[in-house]
Amino acid sequence: MNRKMSIAGLSAAGLLALTACGGASDAADDPTGSELDATVAEAGSAFDLSDVCPATVVMQQDWQPEAEHGAMYNLVGSDYTIDTDAKSVTGSLVVDGVDTGVDIEVRPGGPNVGFQSVPALMYLDDDITLGAVNTDTAISGYETQPTIAVTSQMTVSPQILMWDPDTYPGATTIEEVVSQGAVVVTSGDVIPTLLAETTAFDLANSDTSYEGTPARFVSDTTITQQGFATAEPYIYENEIAEWGRPVAYQLLAEVGYNIYPEPLAVRADKLDELSDCLARLVPIMQQSQIDYLADPGPTNELIVELVEAYDLSWTYSLGVADFSAAAQVSEGIVTDDPASGVFGQFDPERMQAIVDTFVPLLEAQGLITVTDIDPTELYTNEFIDASISMEN
Repeated sequence: MNRKMSIAGLSAAGLLALTACGGASDAADDPTGSELDATVAEAGSAFDLSDVCPATVVMQQDWQPEAEHGAMYNLVGSDYTIDTDAKSVTGSLVVDGVDTGVDIEVRPGGPNVGFQSVPALMYLDDDITLGAVNTDTAISGYETQPTIAVTSQMTVSPQILMWDPDTYPGATTIEEVVSQGAVVVTSGDVIPTLLAETTAFDLANSDTSYEGTPARFVSDTTITQQGFATAEPYIYENEIAEWGRPVAYQLLAEVGYNIYPEPLAVRADKLDELSDCLARLVPIMQQSQIDYLADPGPTNELIVELVEAYDLSWTYSLGVADFSAAAQVSEGIVTDDPASGVFGQFDPERMQAIVDTFVPLLEAQGLITVTDIDPTELYTNEFIDASISMEN
């Protein structure tokens, strides 16, 4: 059970890996959907992308298909084709039953792209239109692979630290657990370093050997371990027989892990070129996340189908997908921007705080050398439709 990690959970070597991404396509032999059932967008309308966007809008994710990526997969039309060689799905880009006149291709990240960061992939492949780039990853790529986020999809990071509620009875916060000397098991140094600054955590109790498997947590109930509020609580209780009970946890966002998780970004040198496309596409992406969470079932079925078709080490059940979609709302992971009330909009003060928090952390880990980073160069609200809100 491997899970995607932000740059906080990756080594420098993993970030710099340059493994070839995907092989030759043989889509004719792969599963396909039905005929497209959609009306054609009126020429020049908000849903008509044919005159402003690439013929195929390519979207790059940072991990294998999962419900956290629902907004992208929600736009894949019923005429989709799954390429099991390149590990991608392509279909008409459909919004609320309207064919936009272009195709969408969604590519997963993770093992099939050599665990390369999304900015690295975007600078290797000019065809990628939008990529899901965590804010800390954008800071890491600021010097050599700069990206500009154009809309947020999840507002709060779903990353957690979890612990055994029987070993730490009554504990509801990370502070309460680490103050008792619990070892914090993560896959990188940034989270422990952050915890040492924001809680009573002693860095001597840091263990960065986490590889995404449940074995350590199941066998040693004294540790606290990183995970995701959108997955591990369900998986450990329902799919890991050796555990089979609830876990306790707290969102890392509540102790300073304030990044925007997986906002959609373009290469900085392509912003002007794509501006006409983004003016129509960004509002579509804003609304797609809201629409997906209102009715996640059909998209979740596609996500699970893709995981099975790609046949990698990743396993993902419909139960996890449904849990994730519900948790994204109940845990406050997907919300309107608190500062503006607009869904998908970036808060300038928060972006400044993210830079202030993560630049010294990433510098200390040797992941960046340039530290004079202007947060306004990491994002833009230019294309946001301010009328779009989860409350509407």
